[in-house]
Amino acid sequence: MTLLVTGATGFVMSVLGREWLEADPAARLVILDSAPLDAAALSYFAPVMSRTTVVVADVTRPQTWQGALAGSDIRYIVHGATVTPLSRGTAAEAKREPEAENPARIIDVNVMGTVAVLEWARTQPSLRRFLYVSSGAVYKHNGPDRPGEPLPEDGYVMPRRLYGISKLASELITERYGDLFGISTASVRPSSVYGTMDRVTASRNFRHVPNRIAHIALDGARRVRVNTLDAIGDYLHVEDLAHGIIALLRAPRLRYSAYNISYGQAVSIREIVAWAAEKVPGFAAEVTSPEEADILQDPGLKDGMWGAYDISRISCETGWKPRPMREAMLAYMDWIVAQRDAGT
Repeated sequence: MTLLVTGATGFVMSVLGREWLEADPAARLVILDSAPLDAAALSYFAPVMSRTTVVVADVTRPQTWQGALAGSDIRYIVHGATVTPLSRGTAAEAKREPEAENPARIIDVNVMGTVAVLEWARTQPSLRRFLYVSSGAVYKHNGPDRPGEPLPEDGYVMPRRLYGISKLASELITERYGDLFGISTASVRPSSVYGTMDRVTASRNFRHVPNRIAHIALDGARRVRVNTLDAIGDYLHVEDLAHGIIALLRAPRLRYSAYNISYGQAVSIREIVAWAAEKVPGFAAEVTSPEEADILQDPGLKDGMWGAYDISRISCETGWKPRPMREAMLAYMDWIVAQRDAGT
């Protein structure tokens, strides 16, 4: 079975590609990305490179990649190529507005890139399923109506930034192409993702709280400076996300057009620091002013896209569930140490 993944030289999609190949020794992977494999990706894909094809081309220019895909007998597509213009983490970063730097490019890649891949996909007779990788950025900043409940897929959708707007537009376009051309399609909405292969790339330079805390602890700092210990997030290890996407690819049928894939619970900075301290005894957090903080979070953001996401849809349909976050966080820190020991 051949899977085409767009954007798979970066973070999340690279892990999906590797997990797809490791789950089935007969499977093959085709990567379409505007960037070639960097040193980290070359090392990561080395054990499965014989079953991997990389096509370097701009997804918005189909004339540069359609020919290279001919004859690949692609059965599944996961479209993850995107521009992720996020800027949060420290007071200095929070002042920057990356969407203002090249807004047209965000729309071009995130919307018209999706259209280009769908136009090609609808001509493929062997295609079984098309999944679009959306984001929790499509949600409102508040909800659900009953406080404390996880956020469901239906309702509460109202993006206000170009990233979320482009993601929601592509979700709707993907669903409509499925209706028009008889393609099995769905969109997945990950929460905040961290883990294996999380690094700065040309299209993404944002690191979520677990990434930052893990690296600060393993770099030898005794303290991480935060403006609050009470800020929360629904954080998901990328390998768990990959397993969820693969479960949806393999499901006999999909009942819904959109699926949350997340941890399903909100955890605090306090909890994440405590888990990191299990690996690095003596590590702790110091509450300081926003201007001095290594990690700047708003403790008031506890609802909507900032809270827990409901994962009952994917769990009921496929049986998928994420690992406990403590286990996943400690595994991520072990991976970082192994990479450093190997010099990668």
